[in-house]
Amino acid sequence: MLHCQKHLFSISDEIAYLNGAYMSPLPKSVEQAGYDGVQRKSRPYEIEIPHFFEPVQQLKQAFAQLVNAGSPNRIAVIPSASYGLAIAARNLKLQAGDNIVLVEEQFPSNVYTWQRLAEEKGAELRFVPAPTDMPRCQAWNQRILAAIDERTALVTLGHVHWADGTLFGLKAIRRRATEVGAWLVVDGTQSVGALPFDVQEIQPDALICAGYKWLMGPYSLGLAYFGPAFDDGIPIEENWINRLHSEDFRNLVNYQPAYQPLAGRYSVGEQSNFILAPMQLRALQQLLEWGVPNIQAYCRELMREPLQQLSELGCRVEPAAYRAHHLVGVRLPERVDLGRLKEAFQERKVFVSLRGSAVRISCHLYNDKRDLEQLVACFRG
Repeated sequence: MLHCQKHLFSISDEIAYLNGAYMSPLPKSVEQAGYDGVQRKSRPYEIEIPHFFEPVQQLKQAFAQLVNAGSPNRIAVIPSASYGLAIAARNLKLQAGDNIVLVEEQFPSNVYTWQRLAEEKGAELRFVPAPTDMPRCQAWNQRILAAIDERTALVTLGHVHWADGTLFGLKAIRRRATEVGAWLVVDGTQSVGALPFDVQEIQPDALICAGYKWLMGPYSLGLAYFGPAFDDGIPIEENWINRLHSEDFRNLVNYQPAYQPLAGRYSVGEQSNFILAPMQLRALQQLLEWGVPNIQAYCRELMREPLQQLSELGCRVEPAAYRAHHLVGVRLPERVDLGRLKEAFQERKVFVSLRGSAVRISCHLYNDKRDLEQLVACFRG
């Protein structure tokens, strides 16, 4: 079992930061990579052709290892989750009368993309409502499977619900989507890096991840896996570096019709970002050193007793088997004064989020028992 790693972060002892699902703090080593990148960009005469390519390839290799994607050539560098989702929308074969299956209260970036496409193509967005009673994981997953039919072209959702950590049964959803010939696109932003995800096991057509949450990286850089369905697809933009032999600067004006292998065509322009790319690379290296299963196990043990205490105070929490442990939604009893609870969070310097009907608590290796004691004290009043 890992021990608390707070010493590797720039977090004051008096702060209980339980809000990694909002934005992760940067490990000190990632901060340093950013400082080094700024200094490097200040000396452009030291930036040579390999600096455009080698760090990006290392970044792809690290992410491919993290999610067991196989070839790093199946990984693209993206600036945001919405960019990765836009790539998927650009290549989905959608016809009038088809449907796209989503879950209720899904994160907006994974809704707006499909709203526009459905409007353009005359397709249906099929939102699967969440059960009102808890536990709701099993019933919700059954509803998702039932919503998929012969006219389903795409199922798109997270590994967990972004507001409360409800687990979605991706393997069963993948099997059902395959039966009807539908794609499965997973938004891993609120899970990958803290909850194990195995591309070979789940076999999504695409896995899209912003980097600034559980990948512990900077804002405005993310990573995506694109499976065989995308091998001959059309990218969002036609940038020079995604073309074959782009490392040969002398011949860039000999325009090249072929792309870099596999997902190489989908990376954002200026993917060689000399500041953000080294930061994200160091963050992924740190996650690999810790081990994602170890992170999830640490969060499970850290949250077990505090969540039991909150349940005894009348709060409702999804049973442990049906949710993630790094991100948990706590639903409040009706008698709780939400305004007073917010004040208690501020007074005790406890950082959480309110999402939908839940107080979202999201922990990591930088949290310890004392942080959770401060949290529970806020609920006790």
